[in-house]
Amino acid sequence: MGITGGFSEGFVDPSLYVAGDAAATSANVVANEGLMRFGVIAHLTDAVFFLLTAVTLYLLLKHVGKHAARLMVVPVFIAAGIISISAVFTFVAMQVATDSSYETAFGPLGSSALVLLLLEIQHFTVLAAQVFFGLWLAPLGYLASKSRLFPKALGIMLILATVSYLVDVVAAFLLPGLAEQIHVYLGIVPAIAEIWMVLYLLIVGVRSPRPTDRTPAVEAAPVPVSSQSAMTWQSTAL
Repeated sequence: MGITGGFSEGFVDPSLYVAGDAAATSANVVANEGLMRFGVIAHLTDAVFFLLTAVTLYLLLKHVGKHAARLMVVPVFIAAGIISISAVFTFVAMQVATDSSYETAFGPLGSSALVLLLLEIQHFTVLAAQVFFGLWLAPLGYLASKSRLFPKALGIMLILATVSYLVDVVAAFLLPGLAEQIHVYLGIVPAIAEIWMVLYLLIVGVRSPRPTDRTPAVEAAPVPVSSQSAMTWQSTAL
């Protein structure tokens, strides 16, 4: 998930989309058609791995609290759907930029503007999905802390990452000028929390306590008094 999401959202999308510049965006798309195709597949693969990750963590942590575990999974399903839809806009933008029929119908400027519009929709769609990227981390942090399978500090960082994600989204839609200035700083806590979680799972792993299943020795059942008397009588008789 880190590889596919990092490639699609961290490399492909920023290298193609130029905000407010239709000509540059369209030129980037035409020059990197293969990269865009890989980016679309990476987005879809990221959505699949996101779901698998959430389901795996649900199975691991549901014993801590089923309600919190369900609250963790629901935002992931929503975010995965939004990511998949955003990939469709990316693919259609590539088709518009590389298919001459669109340029014939809308003219060079019109087709470039359409490419920019589609990628802007894709850009803000992923930004909207960031709401759910953040919301799933709060219950995950709670479950991680309560389960004692992860460091408590990691759980706290995951909860703080939720706040950073949500503030970033609100600023982007309400105060875009301010959002550009604080976006990098708001991404620090989520980056630390998510990378820490990944590295912890890869390097340390979840250490479940070994069951101390020691079968006690079978103790001899006490012989009833009446049976002892009968055995004594038989011995004496013999």
